Amino acid sequence: MYLAFLVIFLQCSELYAQGKVFTFNRVEIQVQPSIRVKNGAPMSIICHADIIKNTDFQLKHNFTFFKDGKLVFTTISDKKVAQYEIPVAKSSDTGDYECTVKVDGKLGFSNTTYVWVAGMTKPTLTADKKEVLEGEIVKLRCELPEEVPPLVFFFRKIKTNSAPKEKRILEQNQNFSEMEYYVEAEDNILQFDCFGKRQVRSGWDSSQHSNKTLVTVKESFIKPTLITRPSNNITEGDQMEFECSTVVAQMRDIEIIFQKNRTILNSVRDKKFLKYSTVATTEDSGEYLCKVEQGAVSKTTKLNVFVSELFPKPTLFASMTELDENKDLILNCSINGLRRANFSILRKSSSGDILLKKSRFLAIKVNVNDTGSYICKAEVKGIVKESKPIRISVYAPVSKPTLSVVSGSPEVVLGKPLQLICHSAMGTPPITFTFYKGNEIKKNVTNDTYATFLDEDIGLNDNGGYKCDARNNHSSGVKTSNILNVTVIVPIRGASLGSVPYGEVEVGSDTAFLCSVKEGSWPIDFKFFKKTDHEVLLHEVREYSDRTIWHKRTMKRKDTGTYYCMASNRASVDVRSRPITISVILAAWQKGVIAAFVLIAMAGAGAVAFWWFLHKKKKGSGYIEDNENHMKSTDESKGSQFLSASGTRPDLESAEVDYTEVEVSTLDPYRGAFHKITKIFQSMGQYSADIASEDEEIKEDLGMKAQYSEEEHLEDEMKDRGNEQGW
Repeated sequence: MYLAFLVIFLQCSELYAQGKVFTFNRVEIQVQPSIRVKNGAPMSIICHADIIKNTDFQLKHNFTFFKDGKLVFTTISDKKVAQYEIPVAKSSDTGDYECTVKVDGKLGFSNTTYVWVAGMTKPTLTADKKEVLEGEIVKLRCELPEEVPPLVFFFRKIKTNSAPKEKRILEQNQNFSEMEYYVEAEDNILQFDCFGKRQVRSGWDSSQHSNKTLVTVKESFIKPTLITRPSNNITEGDQMEFECSTVVAQMRDIEIIFQKNRTILNSVRDKKFLKYSTVATTEDSGEYLCKVEQGAVSKTTKLNVFVSELFPKPTLFASMTELDENKDLILNCSINGLRRANFSILRKSSSGDILLKKSRFLAIKVNVNDTGSYICKAEVKGIVKESKPIRISVYAPVSKPTLSVVSGSPEVVLGKPLQLICHSAMGTPPITFTFYKGNEIKKNVTNDTYATFLDEDIGLNDNGGYKCDARNNHSSGVKTSNILNVTVIVPIRGASLGSVPYGEVEVGSDTAFLCSVKEGSWPIDFKFFKKTDHEVLLHEVREYSDRTIWHKRTMKRKDTGTYYCMASNRASVDVRSRPITISVILAAWQKGVIAAFVLIAMAGAGAVAFWWFLHKKKKGSGYIEDNENHMKSTDESKGSQFLSASGTRPDLESAEVDYTEVEVSTLDPYRGAFHKITKIFQSMGQYSADIASEDEEIKEDLGMKAQYSEEEHLEDEMKDRGNEQGW
């Protein structure tokens, strides 16, 4: 029975469990009153779970609310709806909200909704002092207790009848900020306030301005008083006195400075007044300033003073400002409308003015050392005034100029520039130099003692006609140099080398080498070289001609090789000819001697061979006869031996040995002599063949190089030269 009840219970439980089926349709989040809420107003975040069930049964809903991904509220409810209440919304409540719902292991997620709480709470501002002295510091604190950083704080200093001065501070980690203000001079009553800002997705939120904080300012010292005696309008020569004073609350680090324009005339420290006096001049007219400083506070008073002129500046007159040496100069100093004054005439110098005479007149006979600037001074009632300076120039005549080439040598290479210098040893500068090429003016230069001219257009005919003039302000006029003649050097061009004979030269004969140039100024330095592993100089000579001949005596086999010549002149340019090849060969009689020697050697070798042949033939016939007799006796001996069968006979062995020895000793001497003769013959023939081959190669090489275009011309030229020289 119990078993039956258990089965019935399990079946009922299974039927009951199969009846509780549900699923999430969606989860939604809503904001009331809207997604944009005013700061300070109430706000509700509502999460609604839309769940579908197969039957009507009760579920427990676990709601979780998130702001910007962080959990802010959680609750469990039988209902499908839950809400997160914010009674007073603040700007820090701005953000992305979402919720999740968990039911019996199943989880539903809402969408994300951005909520903007517009506006910020009003900040509070406090000051550490309510009453300060000028130059002291006021410390302010602005706080937004209900806001979350980062925050930007703005402090404002408000003065009467002026625009507020604003300062900005960013606070990353705190909801308050502090600021210090220096209290400036003449800050009587100050007001301060502040406000805050924070950045949101849609822009910036700003708070209201804080309460205004009032700070009373006391003067640390009063604005200074500046007076002058006897008055602001005085005359030159009068004593002028200034006095600057102030009233100080605390005599500490107080300083009074008296100045005119940017020049400090006097100053005192830790005193309430300052005095300054001087004899008035017209230069003392202007604005004076008295400044009192204490710490960061500064106060200033200004005063304008006008000084009337007692007498005008003197004027200096000169009889002449430019004159020749040894002429008379008269200087006169005067004051318009005033004749009674103490006058003096001076010459200005870098080391100080030089007094010439205490008078209004000065008459002197000048020299060049009197060139300079002159002034006069006038004194009345202790007031000294100075005239404008006059420049006096005294001139000595120029000497005759000299014209020369800068390089020192009166030569110029064709195509190269020529630089000339014109110099005048005497004469007062500035001197004007004029350069002439022929009768044409090329250049004018004003300098002290010399001038240069660069002629870049040098031709073959530009070998003379240069001169220069020199003149200054002396009345003697122009001086002219001597005419300078210049030698134009033509550089070497087109060097060539030839020889007679050309190409082949017999051993022991002479060779003449001709080196010539197409163009070039004389004298010309000629150099002859032979080309080996290094350049070998064979001969050099200087000629006042465009060519030269060098005779090389008794040519030898070692003189075979490549030759060239080099030519240069004062243009300092070496011009090298094309190389020629000279082959030194055996003379005809030397070849004949060698041929005769070869023939004699061949004849001797033939005679020896013939004698050897005859001797061999004679020996050969005797040998055959003896050999036949010997062979017969041997055969007979062999027959007897074989018949007796008594072993080997000693005389047979001796006969065979004697035969062998005779054969070797007879043939070897003839064969040795024949080999020696053959070697001599071969060496002779090879030597002759080598000579013939070498001659053929030299001839072939010379045949290739004999195409020298100027050979015939050079031979004719050298013959003519030889006739002239008598060789």
